[in-house]
Amino acid sequence: MIPQPLVEHRTIGRLRVHAIQAGGQKLDGGAMFGVVPKPLWERRISPDDRNRIQLGMRCLLIEHDVGLVLIDTGAGNKENEKFHDIYGIENAGSGGLTQLEDGIRAAGFDPSDVRLVINSHLHFDHAGGNTLRAADGSIRPSFPNARYVMQRGEYDYATHTNERTAASYFAHNFVPLVEAGVVDFIDGDREIVAGIRGVPTPGHTPHHQGILFESDGEKAFYIADLVPTTAHLPLPWIMGYDVEPLVTLETKRRILKRAVVEEWVVVFEHDASTAWSRLVHDGKAYATAP
Repeated sequence: MIPQPLVEHRTIGRLRVHAIQAGGQKLDGGAMFGVVPKPLWERRISPDDRNRIQLGMRCLLIEHDVGLVLIDTGAGNKENEKFHDIYGIENAGSGGLTQLEDGIRAAGFDPSDVRLVINSHLHFDHAGGNTLRAADGSIRPSFPNARYVMQRGEYDYATHTNERTAASYFAHNFVPLVEAGVVDFIDGDREIVAGIRGVPTPGHTPHHQGILFESDGEKAFYIADLVPTTAHLPLPWIMGYDVEPLVTLETKRRILKRAVVEEWVVVFEHDASTAWSRLVHDGKAYATAP
C-alpha cells in the first residue's frame, strides 16, 4: 500500500512547503522498535502477517528564494523485485520513475526545477532517489539542475561499510554524484542556504542530520530517522537499526526538548499518516500537539 495523500501543503513563515509521500515501505516491527516489547508497540501500529508495519517515505519540497529545495529522495527506481518484496517498498510512479517525481509534478513543478537536494543520511530509503536508472540502464542524477548536500562524515561512513552497515548503503545512490562533481559536503552544524540549516542528530548513524528551516519567526524540523514516526516519540523507543542507540537517546532528549521550547513543526519522514505536528510534553512524555 502506498500511503496517501501523495502531497500535503503548508506554509512556514513565507516558505511554501510540500510533503511528498515518495512511496510505501513495510519493515519488521521488532526491528523498528528495538528493545520495546511487541505488546507495547503493536498498540500503536498493527503489524501484518509477516510482522511488518506500514511506513511512508516522506520527502519535503520547499519553495525557497534559491529555487526548489528537496529534502531526502525516497528509495528510487534502481532496485529489483526481490528487494522491493523484502523491504515492502511500493513506490512505482509514471514513466518508470517513482512516486516522488509524481508528487513533485502534483505540487506544480518538474524534477528539473529542483535546485538543491539535501540528504539527512545516505540509507537506501532516504537517498535512493538521488540517482535514477534510465531506460538504457545507465545511472544518472535524478535532478539534473541540482546540487546535492550531505554531511562529509556520512559519505565517508557510507563508503566504508562493514558487515553491520553494508545492507543500508548502496554506492550507486551517491558515488556517481560525487564523480559528477555535483555534491557539496558540509561538516557538522551549518547553514546550507538562508534559513535552512543542517543540524547533527547522531545515533541512527554517526553523522545523521536533521534539517531545520525557518522563516518570519516560524521554525520546522525534518527529523528523519531520529524519530521516524510519531510512535517513536517516547525517548527509549529507538529503532534496532540505529548503530549507536544510546547516542540516539541523548540526541532525542536534546532535540525534542528544543522542539517544544521553540515550537517547531516537526516533519515525520516514515509515519504513514501524520506528516507534521508541533509537540507537547506533559512532564513525563512527548506527544503530538492536539
